[in-house]
Amino acid sequence: MSRRRVKDETNPTTDGAKLSDLYEKITNRIIDQLTQGVVPWKSPYFSTTGIPKNFATQKEYQGINVLLLGSQRFTSPYYLTFLQAKELGGMVRKGEHGFLVVKYGTYTKDDEKAHEDDPAKLRGYLKGYTVFHASQIDGIEFPEPPAASDLSTTEKTDRARAIIESMPQRPSISEGSAVPCYRKLTDSIHMPELGYFTNEEAYYSTLFHELGHATGHHSRLARKSLMDNKGFGATGDTARKTYAEEELVAEMTASFLSAHAGIIEDELENSAAYLQSWINALRTKDARSWIVRAASQGQKAADFIMGRNLNLGSDVQTPDPKQSTAGGFVEKLEARKSSSQQGRSR
Repeated sequence: MSRRRVKDETNPTTDGAKLSDLYEKITNRIIDQLTQGVVPWKSPYFSTTGIPKNFATQKEYQGINVLLLGSQRFTSPYYLTFLQAKELGGMVRKGEHGFLVVKYGTYTKDDEKAHEDDPAKLRGYLKGYTVFHASQIDGIEFPEPPAASDLSTTEKTDRARAIIESMPQRPSISEGSAVPCYRKLTDSIHMPELGYFTNEEAYYSTLFHELGHATGHHSRLARKSLMDNKGFGATGDTARKTYAEEELVAEMTASFLSAHAGIIEDELENSAAYLQSWINALRTKDARSWIVRAASQGQKAADFIMGRNLNLGSDVQTPDPKQSTAGGFVEKLEARKSSSQQGRSR
């Protein structure tokens, strides 16, 4: 288990802190990592160590917390708050500094009801607090870190195919396009042939990105950043910001799905131009809440694709994985899988 002194952290925001200050603190931490050449949503540690998890509740962290904790590069996924560690008979070592995580949700205020028949107005909240990694805590026997995943390329791509094939309400997918893209008007994904990618893992990572866009369609999650998106090159500050935010959602969706498939994204491929583009975007006016909102939406998109916690209406049916609406793409995946298996048996 990694045992290192973490760098000094400022105290987490309290209940009375301004929401904008918390957004700014989170965004600045993401920017700091980008300036160091690290893209938090492309951390390979998601695929090797696993999604960060609260040891007391055994629940995985969600959304922005995955990025804030996963990019710390510990070899164990477990975290606890100071109080949780104490309740379990442990103690955070003196001099250790924790990590910021946030809890977000909605609440209602009864006094905001104008009339008895009016629904209470929903208000959002975002609360910051501190957690400590297992390596910073004495007195608790944490499980040994899981062995680093050593999946073969075939095993990783098999997992990726399974995720795609089981996606409910899957859009049509076809190959032969010059560039990968999702077309909102036709609700369809268009991919270049596999041979145009550096490897099969890069192909599926790119396809996960486009599937992330597709979840925003009005028939699925009806995500505002997708429905209002006018595409690359749109003029006007609002249009450009909407495009950038939707791209960030798709990037995070791809990251979460790649982690579940065991696909490790190569950090060396994070070009200076790619890093600087996100640094510039996150430093723009009114961009403070982007990273938190995009991570939340990316988590929802990944959960939708994997069939987790779906709240689909009774009139919506989950299609068969072999459904014809995929434009023969699933059959092509099956043929590709069979070909790969035959190659291994020779």
